[in-house]
Amino acid sequence: MAKKSSSTGANLGFEEKLWQAADKLRSNMDAAEYKHVVLGLIFLKYISDAFDQRQSWLIAEAKQNKYIDPEDRDEYISASVFWVPKKARWSHLQDKAKQPDIGKLIDNAMDEIEKNNKTLKGVLPKDYSRPALNKQRLGELIDLIGGIGLGDDESKSKDILGRVYEYFLSQFASAEGKKGGQFYTPRCIVQVLVGILQPYKGRVFDPCCGSGGMFVQSEKFVKAHGGKVNDLSIYGQESNPTTWRLCTMNLAIRGIESNIQWNPEGSFHNDAHKDLKVDFLIANPPFNDSDWGGERLKDDIRWKFGIPPKGNANFAWVQHFIHHLAPNGITGFVLANGSMSSQQSGEGEIRKSIIEADMVDCMVALPGGLFYSTGIPACLWFVTRKKSNGKHRDRSGQTLFIDARKMGVLIDRVHRELTEEDISKIANTYHAWCGDDEAGEYEDIPGFCKSAALEEIQKHNHILTPGRYVGVAEVEDDGEPFEEKMERLTKQLYKQFEEGKELEDAITKNMEALGYGR
Repeated sequence: MAKKSSSTGANLGFEEKLWQAADKLRSNMDAAEYKHVVLGLIFLKYISDAFDQRQSWLIAEAKQNKYIDPEDRDEYISASVFWVPKKARWSHLQDKAKQPDIGKLIDNAMDEIEKNNKTLKGVLPKDYSRPALNKQRLGELIDLIGGIGLGDDESKSKDILGRVYEYFLSQFASAEGKKGGQFYTPRCIVQVLVGILQPYKGRVFDPCCGSGGMFVQSEKFVKAHGGKVNDLSIYGQESNPTTWRLCTMNLAIRGIESNIQWNPEGSFHNDAHKDLKVDFLIANPPFNDSDWGGERLKDDIRWKFGIPPKGNANFAWVQHFIHHLAPNGITGFVLANGSMSSQQSGEGEIRKSIIEADMVDCMVALPGGLFYSTGIPACLWFVTRKKSNGKHRDRSGQTLFIDARKMGVLIDRVHRELTEEDISKIANTYHAWCGDDEAGEYEDIPGFCKSAALEEIQKHNHILTPGRYVGVAEVEDDGEPFEEKMERLTKQLYKQFEEGKELEDAITKNMEALGYGR
């Protein structure tokens, strides 16, 4: 039985039941297609709820003030509420949910909303009238979503929309498998990145932003710590048009103002924020991308530490991230484990140059099974322009290594998730190491964390795998004399062997009892 992770917290209540009901309605439709059907309707319900609440207030005010018009578009725009034309309002669509032309009516509604709200132009899904979409099931889905309050003040205070939207994004990523990972980074990983970077204020950038999870968690972090969301300036770029739409809707439903650019060439070949320098850069780029067109960028200004191999974009991404950092900027990003040790095609030399420039602040090894998109083991890099930037103690010449591979709990047979306790432990370890008083005093913990000097990294041939530095966790001494323990375990070994158990398994089990794991 898979354990439930506390990091999902409130997201395992009615959201799960809603997902199960909605998932039944998709019949034989692929999750990749159905994703846009469901999320588009959830978005439409949200903006319609917010519109209805504003309209109710205006109607009440109009009784006292004849100059107030509840159908005046400006009355909504001025209150940061999307204008929803009459035929696009949820009540109108739900009344006609059982009609055979409901798909066409929804497409028309999406068109009208885009025409009246410039920030949504080209964003909303408009393919509900296609013959392959069962209109009876579409009507049932409208009724299902119609039963949830999303955009009124009470629902906003409980973040019902955010919980539903995020839960559905994660479930679709799981249902789509590898393809799903292109738009969704598991929340627990994003929480570790945000927890370490602590983006209170400044410019936040994700040049491969997927559905915008990095921005959403940054906003939640600021709110949770009493900051002002307006103190963040959000920038992003995405090359997949459908994922870009998901991101734009994901931010719009939360009222997050942003500058998210789309172009099919992607960040390497058409950097939409070419001159942007940021305080925080958070990203989960594609792992080991072999088709990134590196042969066309050999003389690029971004390659300060060496020309990335054309067969792997990992260190092109690393240098792209560094290029966009302000003088005191810091970046946290996900990469495949191979990036920490690879010596192929000059990758080792690039990594060495970055290390020698004293920019690698922290490395975190992650447990397996966290991603829907890949089984490739992954790690987190934290790279800073300046370790003596005044925000924390001077960490020049030092790098923190954290081995979190044994953390997390299973949420199903193949997927693992970091708990809130795990996330706090990792983030607090980093901040204690940085000298933050609230995080307590830092100390090396064998098997978990180690503060290593540059000289030690040099001795390890500039390999950044945390396991090389943190060592092995101490085995608790149970007080039994070694000779007696050996005699007892040997007797157990032969007894197990005589009972027909495999000798190798028995030896392994008893060696582990002595503190000698594989």
